[in-house]
Amino acid sequence: MNVVQCRGYLLSLLLLLPFAVIAAESFPIVRVNQVGYLPNAQKRATVVSSSASALNWSLKDGSGTVVVTGKTTPIPGVDAASGETVHHLDFSTASKAGTGYTLVVTDGGNENKSHPFDIAGSIYSTMRKDALAYFYHNRSGIKIEMPYCGREDLARAAGHLSDVAATWPNSDQEDYSLDVTGGWYDAGDHGKYVVNGGISVWTMMNMYERAVAVNKTAQFADGTMNIPEKSNGVPDLLDEARWQMDFLLKMQVPEGKKMAGMVHHKMHDEGWTSLGLAPGDDDQKRYLRPVSTAATLNLAATAAQASRVWKTIDAAFSVKCLTAAEKAWAAALANPAIYAPYHNEGGGPYNDNNVEDEFYWAACELYVTTGKSEYLTKLQASRYYLEMPSTLTSGEDEGFSGCFTWGSTQGLGTVTLALVKGNLPEEDVTRARNECVAAADTWIASMEKEGYIVPIKVGANGYPWGSNSFVLNNMIVMALARDFTKNDKYFTGVTDGIDYLLGRNPNDKCYVSGYGERPLENPHHRFWAFQGNAAFPKLPAGVVSGGPNSGLQDPFVQGTGWKGSGADAMPPAKCYVDHIESWSTNEITINWNVALAWVTAYLDENSDFSPLAARSFQGNNSYNQGFSPVIEAGRNCLALSLGTIREAKISIHTASGKVLYSEKLTPKSGMVTIVNSVFAKTAGLYIVNVNSQYGSFRKNIIIR
Repeated sequence: MNVVQCRGYLLSLLLLLPFAVIAAESFPIVRVNQVGYLPNAQKRATVVSSSASALNWSLKDGSGTVVVTGKTTPIPGVDAASGETVHHLDFSTASKAGTGYTLVVTDGGNENKSHPFDIAGSIYSTMRKDALAYFYHNRSGIKIEMPYCGREDLARAAGHLSDVAATWPNSDQEDYSLDVTGGWYDAGDHGKYVVNGGISVWTMMNMYERAVAVNKTAQFADGTMNIPEKSNGVPDLLDEARWQMDFLLKMQVPEGKKMAGMVHHKMHDEGWTSLGLAPGDDDQKRYLRPVSTAATLNLAATAAQASRVWKTIDAAFSVKCLTAAEKAWAAALANPAIYAPYHNEGGGPYNDNNVEDEFYWAACELYVTTGKSEYLTKLQASRYYLEMPSTLTSGEDEGFSGCFTWGSTQGLGTVTLALVKGNLPEEDVTRARNECVAAADTWIASMEKEGYIVPIKVGANGYPWGSNSFVLNNMIVMALARDFTKNDKYFTGVTDGIDYLLGRNPNDKCYVSGYGERPLENPHHRFWAFQGNAAFPKLPAGVVSGGPNSGLQDPFVQGTGWKGSGADAMPPAKCYVDHIESWSTNEITINWNVALAWVTAYLDENSDFSPLAARSFQGNNSYNQGFSPVIEAGRNCLALSLGTIREAKISIHTASGKVLYSEKLTPKSGMVTIVNSVFAKTAGLYIVNVNSQYGSFRKNIIIR
């Protein structure tokens, strides 16, 4: 959502207190993914400690038996995101499936235990379904009922069953009404917004297009989701996407009207409703806000994408979508600068005064679908051609680590050019893929300097609204980078990102409901409003919070006395409250949850992950850039290039922890060669550790 919005936040007299009282909480100093880790993936924890020396740790299984031991790696300085001094702890050698694992770290003579977690290939198999179920729960224009909603208390009457809306009064629009029934409610309110709905449905359809590209569409087949359409012969993922796509099509101004072909920016109530309100009980008048170029191009892009996705599934719908897309494109060309004004009465603003990125995105989608030269000419002339940002540069996203948001959409177009077969020259496809890889490399490099190993950096303004969505979207690009390169370091980037979201963070919080020891419980939502009114249900599992936000815009979080900037500012990653009133830190939205669905589906698809080749685990790299050893496995030896290092202790051990080699060596001309008959002749995973005065380095070597 936009960073300054008004929310209906009256719940009770208690919530009208001028200052929010946040109870002090004591968290374990050992922060882990509270859900668990895939057996053969990297496994890391963050330990909060001021000790400058490595700490002893042990991994215990569910019975309390020690499985693996080791030492932490102190991270120099204070972590900017959390304001803490921390250590990293790598227990990747543990791969046996089991439940109830805990990490125990000894610090100052005290044993400190983590929350329990599992090691299993099924970690994401249910979460991915729960994340997608979010969209059925938030459908407009349909009764939400059992067995599809999962719990009796989550059932509700249809909201806005006949959502016929007139144009907003006194807004210089023609006076007419459109039936815009359907679609998804955008966030915690009952508004439906084209620009946020656009990136949301694009991401859902992109899940399917990626599955086509890697020949993994069975995971989204008919019957794989618990929705009413699950037996209609169409992939369930696309059934859900169509619920939103149909709404977007209805938002287009029809023929015969002055702005025919353009698209209304949004539709919502005339005023903010209060929390604790089921959609079916909303009796406010609802209106169409004026058209905008951004909304029109969102329809052009998503309808073009839908046309190719449905081409062999529903030819008539495919034609309908392409017709609407090309009509929207022509209308946007004729009206290239109709910007949505800042308007937060009854709905979020979603104002955006730069639509060059939307023009590029729409041209990409239209070209891939049609192959027409006019779209190729437009996209190649764009300053965004083949760009995949690693830091965003416009609007409210400016300066934040990210690839795409509802207001910065150029990355969406580049993903399509990189992923979907079309008529683009092969060298340009390669360049688009390389741009995705380069962005992923940027985040992976920065992650190693983060105390909590997260793929975003602290910007000039701290963390953005919906920071967790930035993490998730960056993970999508890292996953695609692995698809394009087969390099496992990008998979490790994805698992590190999800570890942050599921508990390895400064708030010791699993930001996804229904999972972990400290899950999301009280998001800002009109219907899932149990915290304010026990007559309403608690939220279902699989909902992700927007998370830490240095803007601290809502009155509730401002009542804590926290400041998001200045000398006494709350560290960015701690600017979060799990409270229904905190709409700026604890909102939930369709574009954020679809990113969670994308990522968890990818992780579950790769639950049997095993390294594709020799690879470097970056977890224990020194932060001194002068220490970057090159390690290669030869036929009969291990060769290490150590640069200017005068002395280093080098050890090699098996995945089970057996030490094969451990010596302190003095390199000759920067080189060390280690001959080891077991290492050279026996296939398997070996871990090489290098410790020097400059720091520590670790690499996994696969011998086949």
